[in-house]
Amino acid sequence: MRVKRGVVSKRKHKKLLKSVSGYRMSKHRLVKVAKEAQLHAGQYAYVGRKDRKSNFRKLWITRISNAGRKFDLSYSKFIALLKKADIIIDRKMLSYIIVNDQDAFESIINKVKKHRLTSK
Repeated sequence: MRVKRGVVSKRKHKKLLKSVSGYRMSKHRLVKVAKEAQLHAGQYAYVGRKDRKSNFRKLWITRISNAGRKFDLSYSKFIALLKKADIIIDRKMLSYIIVNDQDAFESIINKVKKHRLTSK
């Protein structure tokens, strides 16, 4: 007795075509092309998730740099002074402080500048 797979294939194809419903041209219509498009989309999504982390770090660094320039400190000098002053705070938290609590950032700047003056 042979196994007829029509129902299973139809179900798989419907599921695939539903997942690529917004794609352009034949990518949302033809099963072979849709499968290929779905595989590529998965690769792009994977790379995008890795890129997002880099993009956020760039954003944090830009925010820190711009905020530091208001106090005559370049980004690299500010980060170096933070390390010398033993202030352990990552770029994400610094960026959050800059956006949400300007007074706290100014106090960090003052501590860093005070440490710079005493260390010379």
